[in-house]
Amino acid sequence: MNICVFCGSATGHNPQYADAAKQFGFLLAEQGHALVYGGANIGLMGIVADAVLANGGKAFGILPGFLAEKEVAHKGLTQLEIVGTMHERKMRMATLANAFVALPGGWGTLDELAEILTWKQLGLIQQPVYLLNTLGFFDNLTNLFEKMTNEGFLRQSNLSFLTVVNHPSEIISKITQ
Repeated sequence: MNICVFCGSATGHNPQYADAAKQFGFLLAEQGHALVYGGANIGLMGIVADAVLANGGKAFGILPGFLAEKEVAHKGLTQLEIVGTMHERKMRMATLANAFVALPGGWGTLDELAEILTWKQLGLIQQPVYLLNTLGFFDNLTNLFEKMTNEGFLRQSNLSFLTVVNHPSEIISKITQ
């Protein structure tokens, strides 16, 4: 399976974020899954890709040209595809993905997660979506989703679009079910 990962171009202050990203990458490769991600060599993105590659897995990066020009392109990937825009990047990653996983990150991660959940709500995609909630990183976000539901902005059924797990092995076991 191709697993699309959204995560930070930074590593965060707590080394447990990087540890979880590395473990997730190793598990992806160990289980024979390929990584589809944003194509960068920095932050949690680079850590996941390096872990997949170090464990003999395949890593496919999709990177807009303007970011490749900033020298953040991962040079050791199985395949790096350069696209024109961030929108093309997200569409291409979604086209390749059998499942989506968000690890901790910033605005870009939040944008990608929100867009993919919107597409799922609209019936444009059917793939499962997971949050790797390392150190409770996504707790406030999932509380916001519950508030959106309680206030009538999301249907209760929309909450089922997202599976929240606390450890990389939990995602792997759910993906392989």
